[in-house]
Amino acid sequence: MKIICEKEKILKGITSVINGVASKTTMPILEGILIQTNENELKLTSYDLEIGIEYILEAKVEEQGNTVVNATMFSEIIKRLPASEIKLSINENNLLEIECEGSLYKLATMNADEFPELPKINIDNSIEIEQTILKNMIRKTIFAVSTEENRPIFTGCLFEVTDNKLNVVAVDGYRLAIKKSEINKVSNNFSSVIPGKTLNEVNKIISDSFEPIKIGISRNQALFEMENCKIVTRLLDGEFLKYSNAIPQNWETRIKVNKIMLQNCFERVSLISASSIEKEKKYPVKINIEIGKVTILCANQTGDAKEELYVETEGKDLEIGFNPRFFLDALKVIDDEEVYIEFGTNRSPCIIKSVDNTGDYIYMILPIKMKD
Repeated sequence: MKIICEKEKILKGITSVINGVASKTTMPILEGILIQTNENELKLTSYDLEIGIEYILEAKVEEQGNTVVNATMFSEIIKRLPASEIKLSINENNLLEIECEGSLYKLATMNADEFPELPKINIDNSIEIEQTILKNMIRKTIFAVSTEENRPIFTGCLFEVTDNKLNVVAVDGYRLAIKKSEINKVSNNFSSVIPGKTLNEVNKIISDSFEPIKIGISRNQALFEMENCKIVTRLLDGEFLKYSNAIPQNWETRIKVNKIMLQNCFERVSLISASSIEKEKKYPVKINIEIGKVTILCANQTGDAKEELYVETEGKDLEIGFNPRFFLDALKVIDDEEVYIEFGTNRSPCIIKSVDNTGDYIYMILPIKMKD
């Protein structure tokens, strides 16, 4: 195997596949990147038996071949080489030689035949969507997936296609985020739950471009395909929350507020609320809503915090408690200048949504019972 490639191109390929490499495994081969040639192309592959990533880039292939090399070492060396042409070759001792200007490194390799094949997917349903739209949909929901492995179905996002609209839904038991988008091409209705880990990797690889990405779904696998990259992942089993039934349709108190001003208030109050991370749930913020004004308060052994914000209010006065981080996570990804926040009672969830009321993004938070 002999290959010549620009550093920028091969580094982009390595960066794209590196997070598909297994971090804890009894199979050393899964800690590597599979390097394969095909005419004037170089294909890099990683696979941890749950998520597999393939990336194809242009290269000058002088001699065909394949090998597997430790991903971490290969990545760190390429990253630190000069911005120039890099030559990769296998020598007589089966070592991968990496040459660039005056640099020469030799790495141990593994047998490419032992690298497991990525699953072959028989696609039952598929959609095509612009990369920038999917990136935005993931960004606005991924933070609300659960990190608790005892409820694995909630560690992923529901991808639901209904009447040519894609709904991406995340829930962790305390909050729920929904982002909706129209699909240009006609598609069958279907729903699948894709692991949050996979979606984080997809979001790193796709760009803010109008280039399409194809999402294919089989019975237990999903495939994301772009021009030079594909990602294969298992689907999560189980019954997802019937989220439409969980969202309140009516409110008793509603405020209209500048998003940045409210976000700044929560960030300052959180300095007190989260001063002891393990006690954060014991120290929620209290929100008092009166005519034309919202007061955000927090008190614990560290100190007291109070923020007042003048807002537009409708309905009843209300006193309610929340985890401030849940508010901040949503406010950071909302692009609107102003938002509506709708409340029921002090024990029912609140809804954050756009003032234009298009309904394409909804975020719901459960309150915390306040101590007297």
